[in-house]
Amino acid sequence: MWLADQWSDYEVIDCSKGEKLERWGNYILVRPDPQVIWDTPKTEKGWRKRNAHYHRSSKGGGEWEFFDLPKQWSVRYRNLTFQLKPFHFKHTGLFPEQAVNWDWCAEKIKKARRPVKLLNLFAYTGGATLSAASAGASVTHVDASKGMVTWAKENAIASGLGEAKIRWLVDDCVKFAEREIRRGNRYDAIIMDPPSYGRGPKGEIWKMEESIHSFLKLCGQLLSDHPLFVLINSYTTGLQPAVLAYLLGTELKKYGGRITADEVGLPVSSTGLILPCGASGRFELE
Repeated sequence: MWLADQWSDYEVIDCSKGEKLERWGNYILVRPDPQVIWDTPKTEKGWRKRNAHYHRSSKGGGEWEFFDLPKQWSVRYRNLTFQLKPFHFKHTGLFPEQAVNWDWCAEKIKKARRPVKLLNLFAYTGGATLSAASAGASVTHVDASKGMVTWAKENAIASGLGEAKIRWLVDDCVKFAEREIRRGNRYDAIIMDPPSYGRGPKGEIWKMEESIHSFLKLCGQLLSDHPLFVLINSYTTGLQPAVLAYLLGTELKKYGGRITADEVGLPVSSTGLILPCGASGRFELE
């Protein structure tokens, strides 16, 4: 398992009964997590002294209960700063488990010792974008949500990367990829973090199981002759790491290279155990 274990501003303190107890900087949050199927005693004091608690509804969705939490605050990871704020369906604007992939991508870019042109699709609030840009890549950041792209720009400014080589685009990722192919644009590295289900700016429907193979085929046409890497992330239940490895092996076999896939996880500080948080597949040529 690939562990995001280099955080100082974030930790999973405990997890039980479908929820996880987290520290985000100076604030304690309780949020739901479907992976947490165990029923262990909630003895950590944070369960009782939380700053906010997201409650799931039996009808779907849910709502935040606030005790003492600012509307916005920030956390740091290495040289990056991220603005956080609680919003719909339990989210804060950051997936901390992805830090292990940010580090991997940044290291690949630094070691390449050549200009790297990177495409980040379904790019959310820009964690991977900022890590790659900080490592020296020229990044094209694409997300269908205008609000998420604006948020990512704020994170870039907070991280001292306001003038970095980042192209910010609000667009449907599939249609953008199709247009880039027609334009003849190519990229040395591609990161994709597709949702299990989503809609584009004009109502385009995305379902991970039905769409990911054809989308990866498109992205294969966007790679340069000597690509550095491709990273796929998945939070879709039932989509095992081996599935991501098979997809990458099917569509990128002409390049040779190395393909690995594994679960991504976060350490739980009170137990010493690992909370699984999805899966990633990696292709690398160098």
